[in-house]
Amino acid sequence: MALPPQKPAFTLLPAVDVAEGRAVRLVQGAAGTETDYGDPVAAARGWVEQGAPWIHLVDLDAAFGRGDNRSVIHRVVEAVGADVHVEIAGGIRDDAALDAALATGASRAVIGTAAMENPDWVRSAIDRHGDRLAVSLDVRGHTLAARGWTSEGGDLFETISRLDSDGCARYIVTDVDKDGMMHGPNLHLLKKVCDHTDRPVIASGGIARLEDLHKLADLVTHGIEGAIIGRALYENAFTLAEAVAAIEPRFDLFFWGPPQP
Repeated sequence: MALPPQKPAFTLLPAVDVAEGRAVRLVQGAAGTETDYGDPVAAARGWVEQGAPWIHLVDLDAAFGRGDNRSVIHRVVEAVGADVHVEIAGGIRDDAALDAALATGASRAVIGTAAMENPDWVRSAIDRHGDRLAVSLDVRGHTLAARGWTSEGGDLFETISRLDSDGCARYIVTDVDKDGMMHGPNLHLLKKVCDHTDRPVIASGGIARLEDLHKLADLVTHGIEGAIIGRALYENAFTLAEAVAAIEPRFDLFFWGPPQP
């Protein structure tokens, strides 16, 4: 008996950004634009209850170099349980920070600034951890943004070519000017990135409507693997349950990726 055709994967990742122990959202990644959304553990549990297979968890204080929220991050990973995957981002620029992120039980760590400032270390980290690492490419035009989006970090496509040759498993691509603005994702940028690499790409920034998710899902054949959703969920533009219901008929939402340790 023939098996039914397997649906392609498209993963929804609600974001939990943590600053000073609280769940917050920024506008265009700028410090001082925080809106407080309460307890990060409660936020993550809420997304899990609505069907989230992954959580995108960001330590903003570590990203800005003004401290860290490691104890809170650890509590969030512990609270969502082993059946939900977590990727941790923010300030992962050396072995100590990377080891601490993965030691929480997170499935994936996300490297950002270090990919531009310390490529030798990133190459070594990729060699050691493979698919448990992703690289975040935060972009203004074709120029990368680093240090919590406060400085320039080089050309986007030159960096992708280097990281491809280093064995990078996947990319998270954010148009900084779209992030938190609720104006829709930069589909043109995402297509150009997908044309430049054969690695899967997770889209981030600007998602405001369910229609935006459908447009991103149409790019799965180009290489888009999923979408990080932030402000739209916190501002109740739509619920995660509605997003799941909109996408699930076409895709396997529960593409778990690497197993947790």
